[in-house]
Amino acid sequence: MFFKKASNMDYLIVGLGNPGSKYEGTRHNAGFDALDYVAGRWDISVNKSKFDALYGTGTVGGQKVLLLKPQTFMNLSGEAVRKASGFYKIPAERVIVLFDDISLAPGKLRLRKTGSAGGHNGVKSIIANLGQDFPRIKIGVGEKPRPDYDLADWVLSRFTQEEKKAIMARYDDVCGALELIMKGQFETAQSRYNG
Repeated sequence: MFFKKASNMDYLIVGLGNPGSKYEGTRHNAGFDALDYVAGRWDISVNKSKFDALYGTGTVGGQKVLLLKPQTFMNLSGEAVRKASGFYKIPAERVIVLFDDISLAPGKLRLRKTGSAGGHNGVKSIIANLGQDFPRIKIGVGEKPRPDYDLADWVLSRFTQEEKKAIMARYDDVCGALELIMKGQFETAQSRYNG
C-alpha cells in the first residue's frame, strides 16, 4: 500500500536556498548548490514537485534518502521540511540541513547536531516547525565586508571566482560528512570535516 511505502525513508537531506534564476549563485543559495552536487554524485534526480519543494529519492550506503529543496523562499523553508518529514515519518534527528553561514570563511564547514538559528531565517523556520534537534552542515560563505553593510544585500550577493572555488572544493567533503552521519558516525564526521 502507498502509505506503507511512504514511511520507509531513512534520512531527509535538505538544502536551503531561494528558488528562481535571480538567486542562483548567491551566498544564500549555498545549501541548494551543495545539495545539487550531492544529488549528482549519488545519481539522484531532484526534479519531482511536492511538499512545496523539489525532491528526489535514492539509496546511499543502504540508507533510503530523500533530497529536498524547499521552493517556499528561505523564511518559510520549515513548512516544506515539516510536510516532507511528516509524510515520510522521519524524526528531526534524521533531518540533515545544509545551509550558508556568514560567520565562516568561504569553504569552511561546521557540523552541529543541534543549536540555535544563529540569525539564519531558513534555519529559524525549520526550528519553528521541527524543534532544534536536527543535524546541520554549515557552509561558510564569508562575512560582510564591513559592519554597516546590509545583511540581505550581502547574502544575496554572488561569490568571487576565488570564493566559489574554495566552496566547490569542499563539496566532496559534504558528501563524505553526510555518508558518515547516516552511518551514525557524527563525531567522526565532525573531526574529519569541521574547519
